[in-house]
Formats: sequence, C-alpha cells, structure tokens
Amino acid sequence: MTIKHVAEWRSRNRITSIATVSAVAAACLLSGSPDSDKRVPSATVIPVGVGSQDASCQTSLPESFWRAPVDGLPVHPSSSRYVSSIGSTEPLHPDFGAGLTDGRPFGIPITISDTTVPESKVTLDYAEESEKSGYRIPQNAKIENGPTSDGDRHVIVWDRALCKSYELWDAQQQGDSAWHAGSGAVFDLRSHKLRPDGWTSADAAGLAILPGLVRYDEAAAGRIDHAIRITVPRSDQSYVWPARHQAGSAADESLPPMGLRLRLKSSVDISKLAPQAKAVAEALKKYGAIVADNGSAWYITGEENSGWDNSQLDALKGFHGSDFEAVDTSGLQQSPDSGAVAPR
Repeated sequence: MTIKHVAEWRSRNRITSIATVSAVAAACLLSGSPDSDKRVPSATVIPVGVGSQDASCQTSLPESFWRAPVDGLPVHPSSSRYVSSIGSTEPLHPDFGAGLTDGRPFGIPITISDTTVPESKVTLDYAEESEKSGYRIPQNAKIENGPTSDGDRHVIVWDRALCKSYELWDAQQQGDSAWHAGSGAVFDLRSHKLRPDGWTSADAAGLAILPGLVRYDEAAAGRIDHAIRITVPRSDQSYVWPARHQAGSAADESLPPMGLRLRLKSSVDISKLAPQAKAVAEALKKYGAIVADNGSAWYITGEENSGWDNSQLDALKGFHGSDFEAVDTSGLQQSPDSGAVAPR
C-alpha cells in the first residue's frame, strides 16, 4: 500500500473512530527485553499536571511556530471557503477530559520519561517516511484508545531526560521493548529542524503531536502558550509551512491544506468562561489551531488527565465554525525546512 493510500485510510479511520477514546494501558513491570537480561525501566506514567514540569525540556522552543502569536496576522484570503468546508455551523469540540466516555478515558495520553530508557526495537509499515531507530519507549507506555483499540492507537512519549518526543501511529506492543507501528517519528525538542519534505509522522501533516496537545498543567496555571492541534473532515491535497505532508481527499482549493492556521475571532466573547475553558479559548485567539490531521470537524486535542473539569470544557462547545477564521501565516516562515519563525 502506498503512502497516499495509507493517508486515505487514516482519514477514514480517524473520522469513524474519533469518539473512541484512550483506555489505561497496563502499567505492571515485565521481565527483561528479549535482547537483554536487564529489566527495562518504566517511565512515570502520570498526568502531566502532577508534579513540576522540567523547565529544561519544553515541548517546543520559544521561537517555534507552535509558540508564535497569530492574533495580529491578516485573515487568509480563502478564510470563508475554508471555514465553510470544515463546517461553519459545526461546534468546537474538546476531544479530551477527565473520567470515562463509553467506558474509556479520553484524550491522547502522554507518557513522561525522566530516566534514560534502553532503545526500543520498532518495526514500521511505512518505514520510508519514518525514523527506523532512536525510539526509547517505556514498557508501560500508554496507547490511545487502549491495547485492544482499532482506532489511531497513538503512543506519545515525552523523554525529558534526552528532550525528545517519540511518537507512533497504530502502535502495537510486541514485548517489553519491542513495538510495531504504521508510522513513527522521533522529534528533537531542542531543534527547529522539520521532517524531510513530503514525510508524514504519527500525524498526517508530518508534525509532532506533543507540542500541540492541550495539557492540564497549562490550563490549571491559566496560560496555554502555544497553538493547538485540530482536525478537519476533509483536506486539500496540499500542505503549507510548517506541515510536511498532505492526506487530502481531493484536489480542491476550497478545502483546507495541512498546516493551515485557524484562530478564534477576536470579537468572540469568552469573558464568562470558567478558568479551564477560558485558558483554551485565549490560546485559540492568540496562537490559534493548526490543521494536523483528518478527523471530525473542529476537534481540538488535549491530554487525558483526571484533573480536567468536563463541565468547564463543555462550554467550549458553544463556539462554532463561524467563530473562527483562517490566518495568513506566510510572514512567519524564516526557512522552508525550519520551524523557527522569522524575527519580528
């Protein structure tokens, strides 16, 4: 199957499975890996908001496109067409929270590793656009939607010891330190280097997932200082910086390209929102959301965390596509192969 075909499959699969959410993966320690008689260390599999975040390893650099404010940038000339194609009457949907939905936790779990874990053996269906080595995945890493899921099955490891993010799509654990996945990527969180042009990642746009997740610790502190990952039902067969890959269903200029930045309009009243929802809405106004994959309309992605107040987050569903606009971010690009924004 070609990468084009897998992109189409991923698009269909994500739309139908987006409501299927993360289950808790097994966290018991197993015996050593097949290649060693030593026990494989496990990571700290906890909500990010528990304990202090290591300030020396952030999920993106200060000059990254993820952290670039877009509230002062011009509206994209095709904004109306893009919003209409995504769904102007469709509600915003926070695809994360606390507790269970349909018997499962929801959001993309983040496995934090603060110790150096031995390198994992990872085999990949689409190795030609994936890193073939360099993954250090703890044996108790969580899988999105749970170990028996037929959904996206993302694995996201925030390695704060080496300051990297290991990300797998359609992951299957095959032993203490062995995994199989559809595609994967290793991101150096201290580098602005983008993936090779035309490469996917664990996300259709070829971007890292970790930096775009809404995390509980940020919302609890009252400030989310980065753009947020968002999905759209259909995308054009194109991509714009900083995206590196497309998963379009058609060559249609009315459809949003991967990498498009959307923002909540400045005129939208968010003053009555409770603190968690207000932090998200403020980020959507200042930093916006980046189209990273095909899925349900206006679904923004965050971490699975017991600290979320679902009643607060549900208030975000009162916003609709018509409350958003596409942004012209062409002026942010400094180099086509770098995620650093141009000095302003």
